[in-house]
Amino acid sequence: MRSDIIFLHAPSVYDFRKKPIFYGPVSDVIPSSPVFEMYPIGFMTISSHLEAAGFRTRIVNIAVQMLQSDSFDVEKRIRGLDADVFAIDLHWMPHAHGAIELAKIVKKYHPNAKVEFGGLTSSYFHQELIQRPEIDLVMRGDTTEIPTVMLMETLQKGGDLSKVPNLTWKDEQGKIHENGLTYSLTSLDEIKFDYGTMIKCVMRNMDIKGALPWFGWDKLPLTSVFTVRGCSINCAECGGSHYANGKVVCRKAPAFRSPEKLAEDIDIIQSYLDTPVFIVGDLRQHSMDYAHRFLSECRERGIRNHVVIELFNGATPEYFQEIDKTFDGGWSIEFSPDSHDEKVRLALGKGYTNEAIEKTIPAAFRNGCSRFDLFYMNGLPYQDRDSAMESARASKRLWESVNRDDQLFIYNAPFAPFVDPGSRVFEEPEKWGYRLRARTLEEHRQLLDSPSWKHVLSYETEWMTRDDVAEISYDAAIELATMEHSVGRIDDVTFSERCERTEFARELMHKVDRILEIKDPEEREARLWETKDEGTRMMNSTVCNKKDLDWDAGSIWSNSPRVALGLVKSFFRK
Repeated sequence: MRSDIIFLHAPSVYDFRKKPIFYGPVSDVIPSSPVFEMYPIGFMTISSHLEAAGFRTRIVNIAVQMLQSDSFDVEKRIRGLDADVFAIDLHWMPHAHGAIELAKIVKKYHPNAKVEFGGLTSSYFHQELIQRPEIDLVMRGDTTEIPTVMLMETLQKGGDLSKVPNLTWKDEQGKIHENGLTYSLTSLDEIKFDYGTMIKCVMRNMDIKGALPWFGWDKLPLTSVFTVRGCSINCAECGGSHYANGKVVCRKAPAFRSPEKLAEDIDIIQSYLDTPVFIVGDLRQHSMDYAHRFLSECRERGIRNHVVIELFNGATPEYFQEIDKTFDGGWSIEFSPDSHDEKVRLALGKGYTNEAIEKTIPAAFRNGCSRFDLFYMNGLPYQDRDSAMESARASKRLWESVNRDDQLFIYNAPFAPFVDPGSRVFEEPEKWGYRLRARTLEEHRQLLDSPSWKHVLSYETEWMTRDDVAEISYDAAIELATMEHSVGRIDDVTFSERCERTEFARELMHKVDRILEIKDPEEREARLWETKDEGTRMMNSTVCNKKDLDWDAGSIWSNSPRVALGLVKSFFRK
């Protein structure tokens, strides 16, 4: 079936199935695999605006389909698609390899179609991207729904692309034009946020496998809503910080969705799916009044789905009591202090104390919290080995502050493979004690084609080399498991299995290191291929139990009656 625009999502590395890669623990604490097959929520919101404007859209998650089957033929799939525009997201830096390779395939089979890139990483590297022969358009910014509609209308009518805001583009002669980044919403209330659009497109194209947000989403679905684009906080390593938003998308202040619209978004989701809803962004970031208004609106609407709340700092029992009065389906917390070392956390830009953390966790459980996820990272400013290990050891005290059956999950994993472009650390690495191995998009793309996650890392610090980051990540994982075992939260068998898996992963990393020292390229490649099956087996749950991230939810198939009813209701919704 022909589409006006098709949104394609690439794997991190193309073709990961044909490369001997040891992924390591880089995705242990996110829903997707190390292939990073989860596409950004912008696919849905942009698609909603385009569909409302009369364009036919489609989402094709190539990465998921590659995970579903080793025999899935990417080129055959792309050759069989038909669209005027193929929009490929390069939102997160780990897609720098796969997204570009996918663009080459699109151009191979659809030379007359336009290839468009978008997302935060695309916005930062737009001038480098547009130089590539396979890329025709780069849409910059974080609220590009309306500019994309304008782009499609201009392409369809043969108008002047110079009038489309935020667009970097090539004309028919190959000359590059940069329109300037001038479109940025100050409120998110204009954004269409409706999972129903995605459901309708899936039904129209009869392609549920190709549209899955990530591998396994159909069995354990999780949905999300966004309070904000931009941020008021300035975490040094974050590409979504206040500083980075100003640098990358020229956002001077956060753009919030009103509390009433946010509650409506969740209400619409529950009309389709009985699935947990993750609220991205701390409700209190705008103000406590914002949080109160949102919770009040949810009570009026009778939100029954389980809701996951984010915290950017400590919270009071009174706040949790109000949340508990609001959500009949229960609620959970996501909290990322990053380190238990206050010096490290303060350097990052998180200005709350350990005392605040240690009061917040038991207060949440005493007031109805179903589960509490807390995240630590390795490879941060001012973080040495002792500091990283202390975060793992501190978990014991946190677990002892709550009841044994309270669902407190603590994770410890390496900082992301790359420092986010536009973050303060990326822009001024020396100031933060970092040494970066990649500055350009091409340099990052080449790093991704490494056979081991340690060699992908784009950074080291004054306190940790790349080897240190890797070794300490495994050491901290074992220490964390030891603490969890010591307080009776995991049994002897689970503890032993987790430690054995971690040590196996460490030895596999060392094995790859030794193979890379082989001079003969043919022998080196052959030996790397001998590690392929072991590396694939270690893709998930390398240092953490990834299943701990799952929320109880019915599959999308068990939600079929609700989906049908929700679609009927959508025809009467304004």
